[in-house]
Amino acid sequence: MLRPCFARTEPWLQAARYAAAVMSQIPKRNGWTIAAQAGDRAPDKTQRLLSRAVWDTFAAMGVVRRFAVAGLDEAACTAGRRRGLAVGTLDETGQVKAGTCTAGVKRQYLGCAGKVANGINTVHLAYVREGTGHALIGAREWIPAAQISDPVKSQAMGLPEDLVFRTKGQLAIDILAEAFAGGVRLDFVCGDEVYGSCTQLRECLEDRGQAYVLRVPSSFRLTLAAGVTLTCQQAAARLPGRRGWEIRSAGTGSKGERWYAWAWLGTASARHHLLIRRHLATGELAFHYCYLPEGQPASPSRPVRAAGLRWPAEEGFEFGKDCFGLDQSQVRLYTAIARHTVLVMAALAICAVTAAQLRRRTSTAAPAPALPDQPRPAEFGMIPLTVPETGHLLARPPPPGSTGHWLDWRRCHQAQSRWYHQRTRLARSTGFVLAS
Repeated sequence: MLRPCFARTEPWLQAARYAAAVMSQIPKRNGWTIAAQAGDRAPDKTQRLLSRAVWDTFAAMGVVRRFAVAGLDEAACTAGRRRGLAVGTLDETGQVKAGTCTAGVKRQYLGCAGKVANGINTVHLAYVREGTGHALIGAREWIPAAQISDPVKSQAMGLPEDLVFRTKGQLAIDILAEAFAGGVRLDFVCGDEVYGSCTQLRECLEDRGQAYVLRVPSSFRLTLAAGVTLTCQQAAARLPGRRGWEIRSAGTGSKGERWYAWAWLGTASARHHLLIRRHLATGELAFHYCYLPEGQPASPSRPVRAAGLRWPAEEGFEFGKDCFGLDQSQVRLYTAIARHTVLVMAALAICAVTAAQLRRRTSTAAPAPALPDQPRPAEFGMIPLTVPETGHLLARPPPPGSTGHWLDWRRCHQAQSRWYHQRTRLARSTGFVLAS
């Protein structure tokens, strides 16, 4: 699918081998291990593909985006989930890097490390089809202003001459603009506090008439319907006990329904609302600033579902890093980092679409328990093929014997574990709902 993005056939074939290598089960992905997995005699071809070969990196990202969106939409229609929400989720992920020579490297907070560390950060857009699957469809690395303005560093890091400083919120605007220009249609855009706090991003979405559910900090100020200006924390404190909350599921996770208490507050604007989520066990609050354009009902039903679909982006990062080497780019130049990212995104998209389209045919799992004391089924069956397992099968189909046996054994064991987790969660959730 990426052939038009390459000037010559040889780099295109090498890109296909690169994507197949990152799908495989090699323990660590760098130029040497990827070259060995691809069958090359030396890492020269891999290094040339990322650094010097002539191909359009961001055009390739557009191809990946169109493939992923079309494939997941087709899988949703085939499975009868045509009315499921289509959500674009914004989030960033980091990679720890040593030294000071890598493009974008800086001491900053990295979620992957859970602390301030030396590394790089990349803003991603994930496309999520409710009940079907998800894939990463856009990415831009964040580059500090000091590196862009320093001509010596800029040249050493391979930064484009026309590159200008963009905040993470502005990078999100750029990624979304490309997606919308490419025909992607979203029911909601979701993101964490970094994006909910970006006024420019919210205004751009509202100018397009695009609904959003964006997390905001507790200090975020808004004017309620009564004309009183409060922070989110103060607005939550004014809710009248149990009457202001409603128990709703944020969607089905691997361990069952994810129940929370939700509050829905109107603002001075008829199109803006504050959605508050409260954890039933800890009481922890999360605040979502919502925009619903003209023609959409001002009710919490769809925004609650959209808020619950923000977690697949984290799952995409987990798969991308642990199983596809998204954070294992052993390169330093700006273009090489972008090329590694887009090839991993291509591998992820192929596996995500394949897994989504095979879900109904590969799932034999027993129905989820309906009662907290329900007896175990006679057969637990098998969970559907996961994205990492699909990648391993596509990269190198298992021979008859032990490999196929262990694949089936894992899926059977995971089906059994999931059923018991769901029953346990059901018992706890029932207790929380009754207590609330």
